[in-house]
Amino acid sequence: MSRSERFAAIAAALVLMIGMGFGRFAFTGLYPLMIVDNRISVEGGSYAASANYAGYLIGALLAGGLSGGMSSRNLCAFSVIATAVSLTLLGVPLPEWLIVTIRGFAGVFSAVAMVAASHWLIHDRGHHHGAPALFAGVGAGILLSAEIIAAGHAAALSSGPIWLLLGASALVLAAVTVVMQARADRLKPAAPESARPADDGALVPFGATRLILVYGLAGFGYIITATYLPLLVRTALGAVDPVHVWAVFGLGAVPSCFLWHALHVRWGTGRSLMANLLLQAIGVALPVTHAPAAYIASAVLVGGTFMGTVTIAMPAARRVAAKVRFNMVAIMTASYGVGQIAGPLVASFLYARMRSFDHSLLLAAAALALGALLCVPAYPARRLVRWTERKPVAGGATGSERSLPNGE
Repeated sequence: MSRSERFAAIAAALVLMIGMGFGRFAFTGLYPLMIVDNRISVEGGSYAASANYAGYLIGALLAGGLSGGMSSRNLCAFSVIATAVSLTLLGVPLPEWLIVTIRGFAGVFSAVAMVAASHWLIHDRGHHHGAPALFAGVGAGILLSAEIIAAGHAAALSSGPIWLLLGASALVLAAVTVVMQARADRLKPAAPESARPADDGALVPFGATRLILVYGLAGFGYIITATYLPLLVRTALGAVDPVHVWAVFGLGAVPSCFLWHALHVRWGTGRSLMANLLLQAIGVALPVTHAPAAYIASAVLVGGTFMGTVTIAMPAARRVAAKVRFNMVAIMTASYGVGQIAGPLVASFLYARMRSFDHSLLLAAAALALGALLCVPAYPARRLVRWTERKPVAGGATGSERSLPNGE
């Protein structure tokens, strides 16, 4: 990357650090403390999580329309400032239903941040190779917000003041982000359409329908861990603050975007996505063993794969989009969003009956394993069927040997 490209990638990553890492995932780190403070119940937290993911789905669909009347850079500024405000509001004593509502709006702002930052860096500036750095901002935001929460907890602060601290930190970062994006555009204006390179990676070995289904299963598969991990480890690691495990989740996500981008280029969409989802399934299932080390391993594996799924799947969606008559990226986002909404609701339903998250985690791991299975290219199965259906004909040759070149 050139100096201006690196500067732009960092600026875009900061948008996702605030909009996603703080705005979307800080709730996971503070959820156990909010329960202790009697600010929310386990069931209420599940509704808040699903409201946030529903807001994300709505925001992703709205962001496309907003981009027609507002520049991507201005949308980035709106999303990070609105996110900082939503975090600050959670520091005020509120009834549970209002917390759920604010989390819904925070999901809208997170989606606008994701769409606007991606559009500004990749479309407006033509900086496709900056995508791994862009998505790494999510993990960096999870890590930073988790450590802020841990520091507040260590200082014996309740959840309300910690939300205020997160809101103030997000507001400072938002100011830095706005200045950096403006400077990046002064250093190098948006690239003309003809100068924008094509996406990296091999051709997608399966159709749009299967890619949409796989992405929806991935959304359902990771979100239970991403919602409940600190709650799961609250009593499992002794004196260790569970939010540090959540920080490990974010730490794993930062380099994973670069790793999975490289594997996508090297292996292609099918193999890299299959490997990604299999590792993620193992990570999601590990906590059911209730071994202390399993929670750390789960944080590393799921944190190290969930943004990798996005890094692989979204470029694949853009390539498939040329072959379909609908907005492929929008439908992919909707599929992922439906999976994320369903995850906490299913987990809450099962927890109310079993008083355990084990069944939810196993169901999520099964969804990821199914997604990995669907990533297997279709053509080997077609060849096997055609080979087993060959029938002898005159001269000893089979029908398929006569109809296919080289006996294939």
